[in-house]
Amino acid sequence: MTRIISRRPAAISQTRWPATTSQTRRYASQQSSTDDTTQQDQARLQLERFGKFRESNPILADYLENGDQGQTRDGKDAPNDPTKGPRLSSSSLFSAPAVTAVERHAPQWFPVPPGRNPISMATKLDPQPTKRRAWERKMVIMEVRKRGRISKEERIRRTERALTARSDFLRTSIKKLQPLANQIAGKSIEDAIVQMRFSKKGAAVEVKRHLEEARLKAIVERGMGLGKVQEAAGSKTVIRLKDGTRHKIDDRTGIYIDQSWVGRGSYASSRSPRAKGTSHVLRHPQTSISVLLKEEKTRIREYGERQEKWRNRKVWTPLPDRPVTAQRQQYCW
Repeated sequence: MTRIISRRPAAISQTRWPATTSQTRRYASQQSSTDDTTQQDQARLQLERFGKFRESNPILADYLENGDQGQTRDGKDAPNDPTKGPRLSSSSLFSAPAVTAVERHAPQWFPVPPGRNPISMATKLDPQPTKRRAWERKMVIMEVRKRGRISKEERIRRTERALTARSDFLRTSIKKLQPLANQIAGKSIEDAIVQMRFSKKGAAVEVKRHLEEARLKAIVERGMGLGKVQEAAGSKTVIRLKDGTRHKIDDRTGIYIDQSWVGRGSYASSRSPRAKGTSHVLRHPQTSISVLLKEEKTRIREYGERQEKWRNRKVWTPLPDRPVTAQRQQYCW
């Protein structure tokens, strides 16, 4: 059975008839209204994003709204003015042109920080806002379930700073690197660097470089070791360590190495040519060293806990004071 399908000729379907003047005006008015609606929606969306950004980071939002004082006409940095907020240098990462695209196209009621685009900055400062809000919600639910009670570990993590730094794999073995890890454990970060500087071990150079990087990372990321700068060093204290040695503390925020350990990595292989066209496979071990950095106030807390435990100890007696029972006259072989 043959099926007949009627189609419009190609010439007629591709023909575009010229629009009249009224149709052109109507299309132009619809297009302009659509553009206005799109701009309003975009501005409203930008405002909502900026509001969420303000909720997540209010300090940075206030700083962006106040702006910096920029530079003078001669190109020099202008002095700080407390009425206008802090000032950024000309080489700052957050510096931007005087007029941005958001300022140019945003309506009057949109609060745009002068010279900066908070939406573009939020891509780096808050890359995943949905996951961040979910994590905050989870933490709030956990606090409500526990009724505000926190464990000792959580209280320590909130009040004390710590940093774990692991080095890259070094071309050495665990047998050679373990003595260096034992040597720096328990010392301050400055003393450990001096020990590695004058050590005769070959791997001491790499360990010294790793300790310097860990110290910088602890200062920048965790704010450790800034007691003297922030005038929060505290008074001098003398404590006793676990081994009984006396330890003098001048700065409560000083950085020391609480733990240090080594880890085995993969083996690198190479070939050594031998006689008669043969070769031997050489295995070169790779090892990493990790350090746990803490502040001196952690040592002070641990010393106080040991003292409290010693004061609350119970009196030791050789035999308990209780009646003797189940006695027999003969032995039980």
